[in-house]
Amino acid sequence: MEQTKHVLTLLVDNKPGVLQRVVGLISRRGFNIESLSVGPTENPALSHITLVALGDQVAFEQIIKQLHKLVPVHKITDLSAGGAIVRELALFKVKAPADKRGEIIEICNIFRAKIADLGTDSLTIEITGDEGKLQGLEDLLRVYGIKEIVRTGKIAQARNHK
Repeated sequence: MEQTKHVLTLLVDNKPGVLQRVVGLISRRGFNIESLSVGPTENPALSHITLVALGDQVAFEQIIKQLHKLVPVHKITDLSAGGAIVRELALFKVKAPADKRGEIIEICNIFRAKIADLGTDSLTIEITGDEGKLQGLEDLLRVYGIKEIVRTGKIAQARNHK
């Protein structure tokens, strides 16, 4: 079966053990979880989970059915087909000797990235965007030497419909 990327958002009870139940169900079905992000919503009793997983379509449909049976799951939205806003945050710590800082800052400006921290021999750069934007900046920064990369999981929300 063909492995495809699936993007799901879930609205769940904000209680201990709920995330473990959701992740356990997905991993038992043999899906590789590529990205996972969890946070509170405007309602403190609920949490929003954004999950990106790789797997075949038949098993994925089974997972959705089983997730609906979990008591703490209130809503599931499949954003795999598009029509979603998907973002991620990354921090890049880059070697930045004094003679190269101007070049690095100019690249950051093009990508609308921010300098989050300045060290004696490095810069920490903060960027938010889709996977392509983050990868594009990473590719350009590799020339200068990346010391460390930290990326959040993807967050996603359905676009407004007219």
